[in-house]
Amino acid sequence: MKKTICLVLTVFMLQSCAEMQQVLEQLPQQTGGLSQLEIGNGLKEALDKGISQQVSKLTATDGFYKNNLVKILLPDELQKVDKTLRSVGLSSLADEGLKVLNRAAEDAVKEATPIFVDAVKQMSFNDAKNILLGSDNAATQYLQNTTSTALYAKFNPVIQKSFAKVGADKIWNQIITKYNSLPLTTDVNPNLTDYTTNKAMDGVFKMIAVEEKDIRNNISARTTTLLQKVFALQD
Repeated sequence: MKKTICLVLTVFMLQSCAEMQQVLEQLPQQTGGLSQLEIGNGLKEALDKGISQQVSKLTATDGFYKNNLVKILLPDELQKVDKTLRSVGLSSLADEGLKVLNRAAEDAVKEATPIFVDAVKQMSFNDAKNILLGSDNAATQYLQNTTSTALYAKFNPVIQKSFAKVGADKIWNQIITKYNSLPLTTDVNPNLTDYTTNKAMDGVFKMIAVEEKDIRNNISARTTTLLQKVFALQD
């Protein structure tokens, strides 16, 4: 297996970027003793692990709010709103406004899993090869490229409904009204639904990338025999 891998790596070093895809297509049906089916299934298993281990965490209460990797902060135009409210003794209102954005994201991510599962099922062997020999977040990029449109369409209405459920619309209406009524301020009217939708998606992909990097670089994270065999090919 080591001879096969060394040969592949040597060829890769001698080829230009334009020729890389051609080299990939010429890899044998059996790579390092593994069939195309096994390699494809191994990559799908890695993605499934990332989804189950990391995305599920985001759906819990404080899954976003207390996770510094993905916590949704205020958009730039509202940073001055936050600072101004705190300066006039309204810190608790500012804190609540930030919390409800994250609560809405936690609500929306519950809709993500079926979309990811469908994308993983449709992965081709060429997709799997490119992911296996790609960067530390190649699998995450595959999901991002194949699911972003569907995720946005799914997340956005959920965010809107969640804003109403957790009281975000009322809280932010109160915040914006209070801020706009203060002297020497410029009125703001941000689209928080769109902003929170995009930040929720960013958080999902960031957490999947965490799991993918762990599997690629930490042998103990390869918790099944298939994961161990497949990712040994990229070691």
